[in-house]
Amino acid sequence: MDLRQLKYFVQIAESGNFSRAAEVLRIAQPSLSQQIKSLEEELGVKLLVRHARGVTTTEHGQQLYDHARRILQELDHAKDSVRSQTSDPSGRVSVGLPTSACRGLSLPLFRVMAERLPNVTLHLVEAMTGYLDEFIQAGRLDVALLYDHKAFEHVAWTEMMTEDLMLFVPKNSPIAKRKSVSFRKLFDFPIVLPGRPNVLRTVIEQLAARHDITPAVMDCDSLPAIAKLICSSNYMAIMPHFAFVDEMARGEMVAIPIVEPVPSWTLAVVVSQRTMNTRGSEAVARVLAELIADLVERGIWRAKLRGEKFNRETLA
Repeated sequence: MDLRQLKYFVQIAESGNFSRAAEVLRIAQPSLSQQIKSLEEELGVKLLVRHARGVTTTEHGQQLYDHARRILQELDHAKDSVRSQTSDPSGRVSVGLPTSACRGLSLPLFRVMAERLPNVTLHLVEAMTGYLDEFIQAGRLDVALLYDHKAFEHVAWTEMMTEDLMLFVPKNSPIAKRKSVSFRKLFDFPIVLPGRPNVLRTVIEQLAARHDITPAVMDCDSLPAIAKLICSSNYMAIMPHFAFVDEMARGEMVAIPIVEPVPSWTLAVVVSQRTMNTRGSEAVARVLAELIADLVERGIWRAKLRGEKFNRETLA
């Protein structure tokens, strides 16, 4: 068993597919299959089970994956630790962004990273908020942008801002020209929300419960699908303004403020204390926080920064 085989195995387990893993690793699929076969023969156990959708790990395979991932992370940590003594932040940093923010934030983030941290390799992960919570706790992410963060263990966070949630409606909707809509009236309309577990869903349901409202909504865990539903049907969605800036710029939908009460959530930049690249992760977190503050200050991201002005030394 060698490090190369462990790297191959981890990539297959995370990709769930030999062909996809081969593309990422830039190796021929037959060679990849042979490496895994050799590994299984050496260990005397079956590591992967093939099925119609790809592959999954066996019980033995999951045990090996957990060990292999830690070994590879420790190796990266050793490299980063030595390099960090004499150089700028470097190495790989995994950053999780919620789906509602990823489209508007990813391109500016890549641009500023190239300028500020050219030696850091950014691995961007987009997911619904509930999954990001799980990933950061499990150590699968180094940095994440989380809404209404919980008191997780092994993470450090800095609250950035408060963001109001709005009602998004089709451009031709009878209520499109309203200046506002009351929270109690929201559920007179066909509403689509991300399914549980999801922070936005929790915020809405808890607020509804406090006002003796039972919301009837349709579940959808895909932001592009939600956008299509709004643009091509009578469905409406409750989302932050930043989620659909492109669609609104094209005149495909309208955002209406929600009042009495105003649903909102807080946003925090979170750093995993389990990261194997502490220096790189903290540097990326600072860049991410400053980028968000800049977008808010310029009015691109409609939100209220924590305090009168974001303290850029918070993550220092």
